[in-house]
Amino acid sequence: MRKMTEHLKQDNSLKSLLAEKPWLLADGATGTQLFEMGLLSGESPELWNESKPNLIQNLYQNSIDSGCDLFLTNSFGSNASRLKLHGAEKKAFSLSKNSAELGREASDRANRTVVVAGSMGPTGSILSPIGDLTEVLAVEIFHEQAEGLKAGGADVLWIETISAKEEFISAVKAAELADMLWCGTMSFDSSGRTMMGFTSKQMTALIKSLDKNLLAYGANCGVGSSDLLRTLLGFEETEHALIAKGNAGIPKYQDGQIHYDGTPELMADYACLARDSGAKIIGGCCGTTPRHLRKMKDALENRLAKTTPTHKQIIQCLGAFSSQHDGTENVTQTRRISRREKIKIKKLNQNQ
Repeated sequence: MRKMTEHLKQDNSLKSLLAEKPWLLADGATGTQLFEMGLLSGESPELWNESKPNLIQNLYQNSIDSGCDLFLTNSFGSNASRLKLHGAEKKAFSLSKNSAELGREASDRANRTVVVAGSMGPTGSILSPIGDLTEVLAVEIFHEQAEGLKAGGADVLWIETISAKEEFISAVKAAELADMLWCGTMSFDSSGRTMMGFTSKQMTALIKSLDKNLLAYGANCGVGSSDLLRTLLGFEETEHALIAKGNAGIPKYQDGQIHYDGTPELMADYACLARDSGAKIIGGCCGTTPRHLRKMKDALENRLAKTTPTHKQIIQCLGAFSSQHDGTENVTQTRRISRREKIKIKKLNQNQ
């Protein structure tokens, strides 16, 4: 393992890769793979960082072997608020650190640069004035997690699956306190809004006010991959890279378990459409396995970039949207291809 001091200096491996490559492949679903390894419903995945580190190493290695440029640590719920449900709130720092240390070891064994992104999911509580969680306490909870991930050797913090503006801001403040670079995604459900009513356009406006130490932002999870791409098209242009981490199809309850109907071939189509929609970091969320990731990588490497897809083209490739509206209104789908877009496509194809 490299000396920890090297990582505390932050060598910005993600920033370098973003500058070097036309697109980056992110990992897939953590939960889906851990359930296949034996995780039980209701069990905390983060406790495995301590009790079953070999399986977490396997999880990370699966992403590396699938060709991913970055993977998320098994720390989505390693904050004190969520761990309290399992009587482990005092382990928030250590479990976060463990998740990053295991990731650091896996990354350092690779024969190429693989970014270790420290996952920070929601607290599971609603912030005031609607809920009881204060911003001060939320920042404190996220900061403890961020410091653990930093101590374990994470290259960047990855704030994900957030629904509320207030919680997103709290997580960003924690990243700044930890002096870490960060990426952030929100989860947009049906009608193109988060559970708390936030839209893609509102997120863009928020990002512009919180861009200190920010590398990339976008959307993850939500409903299906087609909905996520519609959300992606709703983001307004900024200087930051866009992230797309969509689910592998639509979840369906079968034989007592949740299954996703997205095939590896469908996710390959999704990956290319995400790239054509402006995403620079492309991965999967729930239901996305190494089988999907390998098909996605192959498609991104071998299919030429095209113009930004219309809603109709997305539906034809990936299936119907879950709702009629995307929350942004007035998105024009019939337009001329700009000179700037033509240059972008040309550069992407030249780089390939």
